[in-house]
Amino acid sequence: MPDGKDILREWQDAMQSIAGTARGATGHSELPKALLTPMQRQLELLQEVVQRERDLQGELLGHLLGPMDAVFDLLDESGKTFRAQADALGEAAAALKQTASLMQAQAEIYNGTVRALRKPTDLARQAAGAKPRKSGAGGAGRTTGAP
Repeated sequence: MPDGKDILREWQDAMQSIAGTARGATGHSELPKALLTPMQRQLELLQEVVQRERDLQGELLGHLLGPMDAVFDLLDESGKTFRAQADALGEAAAALKQTASLMQAQAEIYNGTVRALRKPTDLARQAAGAKPRKSGAGGAGRTTGAP
C-alpha cells in the first residue's frame, strides 16, 4: 500500500492527466475514453484515502478506549470476587448457626445430666433429714425440695 504522499502524488498526476487529455482532445471522439481511465484511477485513490481514514480512526478509537476496557474488566473481576466472598460468608454463617445449635443441644444435655446425677443425692439428703442444698448457678438461688 503506498503511503499518503504517494497517494496524493498519484491523485495529482491523475488530475493533470485529465486536464491534459481535455486540452489535447478538442473535437475527438476518444475524449470520453481518455477521461475515463484517469477518473477511474482518481476514484480508486479516493477510496483508498477513505479506507485509510477509517482504519486510522478505528485504531485511534481502540487506543483511546483500551484503558476504559481495562477498567471495566477490573470492575467485572471485582464483582466476581465480591460474589465469591458473599457466598463464602453465607456458608460460614450457616456453619456458625449450625455450630451454635449443636452447642445449645450440648448445654441442654449437660444440664439434664447434672440434674439427673443430683437427684439421688438430693433424695438421700432428704431421707437423712439434712438441710436441702442451695442451688448453684443453674438453679438461680432456689433450694431443691422433695419432688
